[in-house]
Amino acid sequence: MASKTLLLTIMLALTAAPVLATDYFVGWSLGINYTAWAQGKEFFVGDTILFNYTVGAHNVYKVNGTAFQQCSVPPPSEALTTGKDKITLATPGRKWYLCGVGKHCEYGMKLVITVMPTTFAPSPSPSPSPSPAYKAPVMQGKKPMNFWTNWKLKIHS
Repeated sequence: MASKTLLLTIMLALTAAPVLATDYFVGWSLGINYTAWAQGKEFFVGDTILFNYTVGAHNVYKVNGTAFQQCSVPPPSEALTTGKDKITLATPGRKWYLCGVGKHCEYGMKLVITVMPTTFAPSPSPSPSPSPAYKAPVMQGKKPMNFWTNWKLKIHS
C-alpha cells in the first residue's frame, strides 16, 4: 500500500510541475502591425513580454479596453520608460498596451493579447478505498502460521 501511495505522490508531482514560461520580445516601434504580431501566439500566466525600444522615442502603458480603443493615455507617472520594459503576465484575461508618445497609438502602436490560465494535467481518479487489514484465520485456538512456516511444512514434511 505504501508503494502505491509513493507512486501516486510521484505521479502528482510530475504532472503538477510548472509549465516553463515563455518570453516574448516586442520590437516596439511605429510601422509594425501588432495585431498580426500577436496572431497565433498563445500567452499564459507566467509568460513575460519584453518591450524593446529606444529610450525617449517611445513608452509603454498598460491600459483597459476603453482607453485602448480611444488611445487615451494615462498620466505620465504610469508609463514604463526603460526601453526594455518587462511585464510578467500574472492573471488570465485580455491585456492592452499602447505607446503614449505623440500620436503613436493612433498610428497603430498598440497591442492587445489574451492571457490564458496555466493548465495542469487532469486530477487523478480517486484511489479505491483501502481493503480491510488482513486477518489470519484462527486455527482452532492455535497461532496462525506465516508464509515461511507454512512453506517449510509443505516442502519438508
